[in-house]
Amino acid sequence: MRIGILRETRDHETRVAGTPETVKKYVTAGHEVLVEPGAGLAAHFTDEAYTAAGAKLAASAQCLDAELILKVRAPSPEEISKIKSGTVVVGMLDPFDSEGINALNAAGITAFALEAAPRITRAQSLDVLSSQANLAGYKAVLLAAHYYGRMFPMMMTAAGTLKAARAVVLGAGVAGLQAIATAKRLGAVVEASDVRPAAKEQIESLGGKFIDVPFETDEEREIAKGVGGYARPMPASWMARQAVLVAERCKQADIVITTALIPGRPAPTLVSAETVFGMKPGSVIVDLAVERGGNCPLSVKGEVVEHHGVKLVGLTNLPGMVATDASALYSRNLMDFLKLIIDKDAKLAINHEDEIVQACLMCANGEVKRKN
Repeated sequence: MRIGILRETRDHETRVAGTPETVKKYVTAGHEVLVEPGAGLAAHFTDEAYTAAGAKLAASAQCLDAELILKVRAPSPEEISKIKSGTVVVGMLDPFDSEGINALNAAGITAFALEAAPRITRAQSLDVLSSQANLAGYKAVLLAAHYYGRMFPMMMTAAGTLKAARAVVLGAGVAGLQAIATAKRLGAVVEASDVRPAAKEQIESLGGKFIDVPFETDEEREIAKGVGGYARPMPASWMARQAVLVAERCKQADIVITTALIPGRPAPTLVSAETVFGMKPGSVIVDLAVERGGNCPLSVKGEVVEHHGVKLVGLTNLPGMVATDASALYSRNLMDFLKLIIDKDAKLAINHEDEIVQACLMCANGEVKRKN
């Protein structure tokens, strides 16, 4: 099978869907791999490294003519117009982007969005959300450290003692837990909040203190369990109690990192404008949910802004800021998924009965499989 790996065209996208490591494995398995020149340069993978791994350098049009196309982000309209009907495209295609999925379907493309993989043990090795969120949580703390005008750890010096920074992490999914661990390693005093009761043990195991918002009804307790490892929207009464408690903690904090996302919905507001105005000058908020509207209404997508002395970091695609590692993890996720749709003879063999394949399949044969 011919596999095409393209240079990503979306602004600020530095990752690549295949690395020399995975390309070598594809070639060993009997595939012909076409790589667009410069596809990996932003992630520090040279064209020479790809050819040494057995790939052939080919123009974009040739890569788009492959039977299987690997992408980081969804193909652009221009790319879609050049992809022939029946081609298989695998990448982070955004399952909730109905317009984009419909465009792929209209072109007769068979599309798999890896973000839609179920949170089950068998799918862990291809969980792109976790692999990329892990890096985002790490980078968020480093960004906070960059924009914060003081040190993270407590320091005792001849000139006096410097207090440790206080960090609050809102949302204890993969990104949040990595942010807790990283901030703790840098010496900060860390508190964290999450709607799921199970997150308390995880937070405390990393050295953080759990910000507990007690449940008042069985309904609140049931909703807080989430579905498939994802959070669900909480009742307004619980959100109001959380807002009061979070506001108090944020006003005492030096660093706030927000990571709360609900699949298919705008990001919930966790840090209000009023809370920002009550925070200490020099504090920093890193909003990892800014691409979905943000956990703070004052965050600006793609920018670092300042309000009342508080810096709000709304930079996007944090995994792309560590593109070499992000690409390495993502390309391995892709490779593990391909094992489910390619047989031992290196030919396409989509098993529509497989629950992972079913979940990731967005469209095929002129039919949209996932209805949003």
